[in-house]
Amino acid sequence: MSRRVEPGRADLARTARRHSTATVLYHHAVAERLGLGPSDHKCLDLLVQHGELTGSRLAAMTGLTTGAITGVVHRLEATGFLHRRPDPTDGRRQLLRPVPDRVAEVAAVFAEDGPDLDRLTAGMTRDQVDAVLTFLSRATDELEECAVRLRARALLDGAPTQPGRAEEDAP
Repeated sequence: MSRRVEPGRADLARTARRHSTATVLYHHAVAERLGLGPSDHKCLDLLVQHGELTGSRLAAMTGLTTGAITGVVHRLEATGFLHRRPDPTDGRRQLLRPVPDRVAEVAAVFAEDGPDLDRLTAGMTRDQVDAVLTFLSRATDELEECAVRLRARALLDGAPTQPGRAEEDAP
């Protein structure tokens, strides 16, 4: 049974999907500029957001296999974006952390070639900007929950999961 979608909501869905695709393609271009693959770039982004993670935690967050994460870690370490150190609470694990100087290079790419938020919000009231922020925050939370549900459903259904193959993303 198909649901009827109101015209405004259809426009919102279409624009959100277009925005999502443009965002993915933009981040692929950023990764290329940095000499990284897309999976490497987004894993680095997660490390920047969280400060320090184990490889197994990074695998769980991304849906990549631990083997794929090992490749990502090796590439990020080889390019100087990542340092590893032994976990002081469990010597069998390593903690992964981004290298601040290299992260500054990533920020510079965004500053030079990223969306101009001043231009995008020109003429908008504070309430309008707050509405956009609320929508994006809710959409992000919803997408994170959807990804978890999709992976869980695939496991319950016994469907083979096709985790991203980071080695294919290598430059």
